Amino acid sequence: MKKTINKSIIELVEGDITEMDTDAIVNAANAALQLGAGVAGAIRRKGGPKIQEECDKIGGTFVGGAVITTGGSLKARHVIHAVGPRMGEGNEDKKLKNATLNSLRIAEENKLKSVAFPAISTGIFGFPLDRCAHIMLSAASNFLKKQTPIEKVVFCLFGKESYDTFLAELAQLK
Repeated sequence: MKKTINKSIIELVEGDITEMDTDAIVNAANAALQLGAGVAGAIRRKGGPKIQEECDKIGGTFVGGAVITTGGSLKARHVIHAVGPRMGEGNEDKKLKNATLNSLRIAEENKLKSVAFPAISTGIFGFPLDRCAHIMLSAASNFLKKQTPIEKVVFCLFGKESYDTFLAELAQLK
């Protein structure tokens, strides 16, 4: 499903984010930028060691923050590492919104035209999927309402439940 916001598109797809042919994909990162399990592990396996090497040079970032590295061997030229909140750490909604917005700002600063996001923090960090969909889609939509070189924001969702949850939220988005 696609929705046009200003001159940009928000698109939902069900699939493997490491296969996305966008300028950047977003990694659901931890603050230490260690590519361990989940989305990060898949990015490490398919993208090769160069991505982790760049993360090690950066050293880390704060919860709600985002940094950019090469895409290594991935189809995407870049990986934006966004640190989402762990459920129960406090102020989770704001931190997830900031991780989304900071990723979009980095894409914009690097003159990227397309970026693909996973459902940040909904895996081992325990964030509720419906809240994630609402926060991330609202943040992306509001960001795209201003002038931006970003032409397409894709939410690449792993599994039917994630896709259906984001689909229901996108349908309600104004």
